Amino acid sequence: MSSRPHVPTVRRYSWWLANSRYLRYMAREITSLFIGAYTGVLVVGLARLAQGRAAYETYLDVLQGPVSVGFHGLALLFALYHTATWFNVTPQAMPLEVGGRRIPGGVIIGAHYVGWAVVSVALLVVAGR
Repeated sequence: MSSRPHVPTVRRYSWWLANSRYLRYMAREITSLFIGAYTGVLVVGLARLAQGRAAYETYLDVLQGPVSVGFHGLALLFALYHTATWFNVTPQAMPLEVGGRRIPGGVIIGAHYVGWAVVSVALLVVAGR
């Protein structure tokens, strides 16, 4: 019997590549960076709006460039992935009980998707006016 405990070797920077669950987890976390960057773009837009019409129009011109359009498309894809993966993990993160009975995970996930669809349609209706 050895007196030294077994210490498994862990790859320092690529540990998450060994397991598909870890890979999906890290992909979801990386999407947060793009959502944060997009938030920064919106904050810059508010700052330009506060600086006046000319500054805001310049900001809008920059947003019409190909790099900006590509970034917005990528940010949208990552936001959709981030949202869908969060909805799918919600039953584990926030289990619900009503009257002593646990709500099935599929109901919780479905309610989130229905709520998302309702809010999206409402925003499209308001934006179309």
